[in-house]
Amino acid sequence: MEYLCDTCILIDYLRGKQEAYNRLSADRSKGLGMSSVTLMELMVGALNKREVSVIKKAFSDFEIVDISRPISIKARLLIEKYAKSHGLLIPDALIAATALELGVPLCTANVGDFRFIPDIALV
Repeated sequence: MEYLCDTCILIDYLRGKQEAYNRLSADRSKGLGMSSVTLMELMVGALNKREVSVIKKAFSDFEIVDISRPISIKARLLIEKYAKSHGLLIPDALIAATALELGVPLCTANVGDFRFIPDIALV
């Protein structure tokens, strides 16, 4: 996997934002992934079942990474350390922990949500 995608990048892609579309289109052949949390966020944001189908089809070639015990532990530690000082939210902690556990960069447009986390590589 080249990198893990944050929810905001995938939303931008679905909305046809050129920068996100170009990046993901160029890197897809290298293998891209998303946390199962990201997929759930996309599905919750869908307006109807048709949009859920569009989301599933658009990202059918992505590796979906489920929350494992090590990811959960990393996320819990991130919440303990950064929830109060930096406003880290549970979904972002799980997504960041997934990237850290896999040792891959996180592709995000919301760099401010993650830049305070040591050792996380952001694209």
